[in-house]
Amino acid sequence: MGFFGKLKSVLSKTRDGMAKKLNDLFAKNKLGEEFYEELEDILISSDVSVKTTMEIVDEIRDTAIKEKCKDKEYVVNLLKEELFDTLNYADPISVTPPTIIMVIGVNGVGKTTTIGKLANKFVKEKKSVTIAAADTFRAAAVDQLAVWADRAKVRIVKSSEGADSSAVVFDAVTSAKAKKTDVLIIDTAGRLHVKANLMEELKKMDRVVKREYPEANFIKLIALDATTGQNAYNQVETFKDAVGIDGIILTKLDGTAKGGFIISLSYELEVPVVYVGTGEKIDDIEDFDAREFINGMF
Repeated sequence: MGFFGKLKSVLSKTRDGMAKKLNDLFAKNKLGEEFYEELEDILISSDVSVKTTMEIVDEIRDTAIKEKCKDKEYVVNLLKEELFDTLNYADPISVTPPTIIMVIGVNGVGKTTTIGKLANKFVKEKKSVTIAAADTFRAAAVDQLAVWADRAKVRIVKSSEGADSSAVVFDAVTSAKAKKTDVLIIDTAGRLHVKANLMEELKKMDRVVKREYPEANFIKLIALDATTGQNAYNQVETFKDAVGIDGIILTKLDGTAKGGFIISLSYELEVPVVYVGTGEKIDDIEDFDAREFINGMF
């Protein structure tokens, strides 16, 4: 199954809700203020923020009036293009070796699993990969990551449970630099965005990377559980303020009917979606494609 097939499958809950509501809307309403108000309600019910929804619907209304349009298919295509432009607003990123990827986020979003999938993906792209087990806080986190490293057949730099996470990062960066590794992926402990001491630890790791390997392409990706919906805003804002966020990895997208939140979150915080998890297996991660994501919602 290709990316679009997988994405269409994981977006089925979002698509089923939106498609039915759009069909009902077109069946009973001609274009007019009531139509656009209901269109706003449909987008908001799919967890697109109120602010972004109003901007999108205003653009559609203005274009439809200008073009004197009354055709359902035309308006749906207008909606798709507006959603695509909104989701595609943030600048994209690229993994150009040497790259260091630090994966951050709150507890339980699937960071460790995602790192295993990413490592496997980069190996398939003929890149050399090292994983740094800097989550020294959670019991068995290092062992869990070691299993994924073995599955992906990549090197892992680790220490004992309770060790200084910044020291692990230092060792991993030094090793990756010496071996000219293409991609170093750093696992970090899940931390609530309201815990100041844990955020300070994250800032320290960030400083270590920048100091020890300034010439590397340093990317910070936040893993987001898609079922969190609009509540993800506070997470992303806090992590972005602390160390900067370059991109988003979406996990558990198949578990939500409100996948629209990512459109407004990416747009309003100017952070692109980079990868999306499409299942539980090691191959179930893909480069994010905004066009196919929007098509998958309809």
